[in-house]
Amino acid sequence: MPEWLILTLLMAGICTAVVVAAILNARRLGVEDDPSETPDVLDYMIMMIGVVYAIVLGLAIAGVWEARGAAQDGVQSEAQALHEVDERASVYPRSVRARIHQDIESYVDHVVTKEWQVMIDKGELTEHGAVLLDAVRHDVTHARPRTALQSQAYQPMVDEVAAADAARTARQQSAGPTMPRVVWIGLALGATLVIGLIFTLQIRRSPRELMLSVMFTSLIVFLLFLVWDFDDPFGRSAGDTTAPFTDLFPSARGGA
Repeated sequence: MPEWLILTLLMAGICTAVVVAAILNARRLGVEDDPSETPDVLDYMIMMIGVVYAIVLGLAIAGVWEARGAAQDGVQSEAQALHEVDERASVYPRSVRARIHQDIESYVDHVVTKEWQVMIDKGELTEHGAVLLDAVRHDVTHARPRTALQSQAYQPMVDEVAAADAARTARQQSAGPTMPRVVWIGLALGATLVIGLIFTLQIRRSPRELMLSVMFTSLIVFLLFLVWDFDDPFGRSAGDTTAPFTDLFPSARGGA
């Protein structure tokens, strides 16, 4: 199901529930009830709770955004390192160059088409991916330089393979949700509390008040959805964050 559809259904369902609850609450109170009887101290307490929740929600968004950015930087580093190895291998004989290119292409294709989905679903990498990267390392290590130009390219290629391996390890450590479950429980309970405070303020059935309550609820739902969406550093589907690989290796997505 597309994320935009999930967000739309959540907003529609929760906002409808809030409007229905507000109407039922207004009927229960009756026309004799006076909203001005709400103590002033209650207004200050509600504002304090709202401010505290806004701070916590803002920190949650900043945290998942930072984790997502760091994970994407690691993916870019891994793809770029492999691309550098592929390009630097051009100074070697055709047989060596073809073998290195083929093993890199096999690794990238496996990462994009198979390992990425396993990483999203299970939060781990595949053993076959490690085997394919070891094959690339073996090719580069045993590509004995025979000319001065090959000697200049050899050590940088070895270093780039090591950088790709380190980036792969970092990708494994970043796989899976970054937000602890207890934080999610706190955010959910806080959202319920903050939205429930609408009824503490004795909201009426006037179009203006109902519209404000719907807008407020929609904002809370959207921000929570934003946290949920960013909570997985590598996206919710295999095509979300594989661009660094597919841009540098078009064949991994069926290109030329």
